[in-house]
Amino acid sequence: MTFDISKINIPTDPGIYLMKDSDGQIIYIGKAKNLKNRVRSYFNKNQNYKTQKLVENISSIEFVLTDNESEAFLLESNMIKKYRPRFNIELKDQQRYTYLRISDEKFPRLLVSRRTRDGKFLGKGKTFGPFTQGSSKLLTIGTLRKAFQIRICKTLPKKVCLEYHLGNCEGPCEFKDAQERYQKHVNALQDVLKGKNKTKIFTKKLKEEMQHAAESQQFERAKDIRDTLIRLGSLQTKQKMEYVENSDEEYFGIGIQEQSATVMNFRMINGVIRDSDKFFFDLVGDNSFSNFLYQYYSTHKIPKFILVSELPNNKKLLELLLSEQSGLKVQILCPTKGKKKDIINLILKNIKLILSKGGDPGLVELKELLSLPVIPNIIECFDISNHGEDFAVGSMARFVGGIPNKSGYRKFKIKTVTGRDDFAMIGEIITRRYYRLLEENSELPDLIVIDGGKGQLSSALKSLQSLGLDLPCISLAKENEEIYVPKNKNPIIIPKYKSSLKILQYARDETHRFGVAYNRSIRKNQIK
Repeated sequence: MTFDISKINIPTDPGIYLMKDSDGQIIYIGKAKNLKNRVRSYFNKNQNYKTQKLVENISSIEFVLTDNESEAFLLESNMIKKYRPRFNIELKDQQRYTYLRISDEKFPRLLVSRRTRDGKFLGKGKTFGPFTQGSSKLLTIGTLRKAFQIRICKTLPKKVCLEYHLGNCEGPCEFKDAQERYQKHVNALQDVLKGKNKTKIFTKKLKEEMQHAAESQQFERAKDIRDTLIRLGSLQTKQKMEYVENSDEEYFGIGIQEQSATVMNFRMINGVIRDSDKFFFDLVGDNSFSNFLYQYYSTHKIPKFILVSELPNNKKLLELLLSEQSGLKVQILCPTKGKKKDIINLILKNIKLILSKGGDPGLVELKELLSLPVIPNIIECFDISNHGEDFAVGSMARFVGGIPNKSGYRKFKIKTVTGRDDFAMIGEIITRRYYRLLEENSELPDLIVIDGGKGQLSSALKSLQSLGLDLPCISLAKENEEIYVPKNKNPIIIPKYKSSLKILQYARDETHRFGVAYNRSIRKNQIK
C-alpha cells in the first residue's frame, strides 16, 4: 500500500528528510531547500522504476530542519554515513577509513572508534571522522595525545607514570591543578578534530596565551605552550607537504544509462595518472553527481582542482563546503580544450567501454558474483501465482539489457499439475517454455531466474536437463533475498545496495505482478 503523502504536514523550510519502512528502518535520506516541494515530488506518477520502488517501501517520513541549504548538505552526508540507507549512494570503500573517539570518562581518552557491519559505533563518547589514510600523519593518535596532554592509561593510576615524566601527560591521576586543566585540553583537541580551520584558530589562541604567560613571567607555562605549538607546527607541515605531493588534481567522468550512473576517476600526481577507480549508483531520489562528489570527498583527500566531464548541481555550494573542509580554495572545473580535456575524454571513452559490455553496470556485476559464462544481457524470470487449488497460473518476464522487454512476457495456464504443487508447476512451465524455443530455434536466455528457494530451483534444473539444456539458472528467495545456485549448499547474499541485486528484484517483481494480473483476470472470467 502506497504511503499517503496528503496525511502528513510537511514544512517548507530547508532541511533533510528520513524515509522509513514498516520496520522503522531508514531506507533513504535526502536534503532540500524546500522540504515540502521536494518530498511531494516523489509521489508524482512520472518517476523512474527505482524511485517508484523506494516510494512503495515508505511507511513514514521524518524531518530535520536546518537554517540553510549548506547545513542540510552537511547533515545529509553525516546521516548517510551513520545509517547507510539502502537506497542512498554508498561508496564501496567507505569502511576503510578511520574514526576517532573521545571517551566519556571523567578524564577522557583518545581512541580509534570501531564500527559494526551495520555502521553503528562501538563505545561511548564523541566520534570524529572519517579520516583518510592520507591524513594519518596529522591524526596519529600518539602525537595528538602528546600535543594535548591526553592520558593513555586504561584505568587511572594512583601515582603518575612514565608519561608524566616524559612530558606527555600532566598527571590528572595525582595533581589537582592538572585535573582542573584537563577539560581545556580535551576541548582544544575536539576543536582540532573538527577541521583544519579550527587548528589555525587554536594555534593563534595558543600563541596569544604563550605571549601573555611570558609577560606575566609564567615561564614554565610559556614553555609548555611553546612545546605544544612545536608539535602542532610539525603536524601542519607534514600535512601541507602531503597536499603538495599527493593532491594536485583529480578528474571525474560520469555516464548515465537508463536508471544508473557510472563514475570513473583518475588521480593525477605531478601530471601523471597514479590511480583510478570506478563507482556505480542508482538514480534514486536525490542521488546525483553532486551528492556522489561530496560523499567521495568525505573519505578521500581533497585536491585544489576537481576536473569533471559535466558540472554538478550546487557547484558553488559544493566548492564552498570542500574548501572549508580542506582549508584550501577548491575549484570544480569542466575543461573545454587542451590536455585536461583529453584526460576527461579518455575517462569517458573508458566509461563507454564499461557500459557497452553489459548495457548496465549491474549486469557486469551479476556475471562476476554468479560466475556466469557471459554477461546476462537476456534474463527470463518465472513465477507461479496460486489462488486456491483451482486457480494456478505461471508467468514469465523477459529482461533485455537490464530493462523489461514486455513483448517477450509470457503467461501459462497450468495443464499437467493438480492441487497446490509449486515445484511441479515450475517444472511444467520451464519445460513448455524451452521446448518451444528449441522447436522454433529461437534465442535462449543468458540467465534463468526462478522466484523461490531450493525446491523450485531443483525442479527447474530437472526440466532443463530433460531437454538437454545447460543454461545458467538460479532462484531468488524473497524473505531474505537469498540467491540459490546449482551445486552450492549455501545461498549467495548480495548486499542490498548493489545494482546486481536490484536487477534481479526488478525481474522478480515484474514477473509476480504479471502473474497476479493474469490470475485475477481468470478468476473474474470464471465468476462471470
